[in-house]
Amino acid sequence: MRQELKRCPTRTMDPEVSLLLQCPWGGLPEEQVRAELSPAHDRRPLPGGDEAIAASWESRLQAQPWLFDAPKFRLHSVILAPTGSQGPQLLLRLGLTSYRDFLGTNWTSSAARLQQQGATDWGDKQAYLADPLGVGAALATADNFLVFLRRSGQVAEAPGLVDVPGGHPEPQALCPGDHPLHKDLPGELVVHELFSSVLQEICDEVNLPLPTLSQPRLLGIARNETSAGRASAEFYVQCSLTSEQVRKHYMSGGPEAHESSGIIFVETQRVCRLQETKLWAELCPSAKGAIFLYNVVQGSPI
Repeated sequence: MRQELKRCPTRTMDPEVSLLLQCPWGGLPEEQVRAELSPAHDRRPLPGGDEAIAASWESRLQAQPWLFDAPKFRLHSVILAPTGSQGPQLLLRLGLTSYRDFLGTNWTSSAARLQQQGATDWGDKQAYLADPLGVGAALATADNFLVFLRRSGQVAEAPGLVDVPGGHPEPQALCPGDHPLHKDLPGELVVHELFSSVLQEICDEVNLPLPTLSQPRLLGIARNETSAGRASAEFYVQCSLTSEQVRKHYMSGGPEAHESSGIIFVETQRVCRLQETKLWAELCPSAKGAIFLYNVVQGSPI
């Protein structure tokens, strides 16, 4: 679904990103989000078979042997009901996919053709695409800065660009050990993984203690148009530490310190004009989506 956006301080949308969902002002807490996980929401098999995905993955591994495959949640669609006993309610319709399938569909030169074929065959241009759901955070410090990270040259996507902290919710986190990954996982557990994963990504990438972070509020969902519309849920998270304290934690390293090469702070009062600065050209699409949503859902007026 697409919604009409509120008037945003940023002047125009960027062609690298579009907004699939804009949550009400202030964002949605975990208790106002539901998930429906079903095989009906999985990617459709490619018209000529999925052998091309396997071939693409093998080619990737030869160039980047440190890559590894893992299950991911696939976003099929979203429904926002404006009223409910606890306020607006959001339903996420999810399937299962994998990182391998993402690189073999969204991230290939044939992605545009697959979108055209999906629209023709199923009335859904995303039908043949993996579309793994990512998460990102507009992370605010106690002294009113937003936190950005410079991505390292070792990452598969957007190396060297600037991003917000983020990653993916992990289906395997709900099925530890050798337990098989079921598609009938309770929706409330899936939603909890979605919200907790963004906190875990902040802890791992920025090296912040979990007790310093507020409960996330969902700002909305953005699509990365440079990877054929791959979706990312963007959140607002408040940190109780100052920017200098955050910098010290980051410089001490963390579990995923290798994914970034530097940390950047932008005053929250300047974020509404970020599109007019040189930094905007260095932002990867997921970060642009997070900033658009922050400005219209969470950010302060000019």
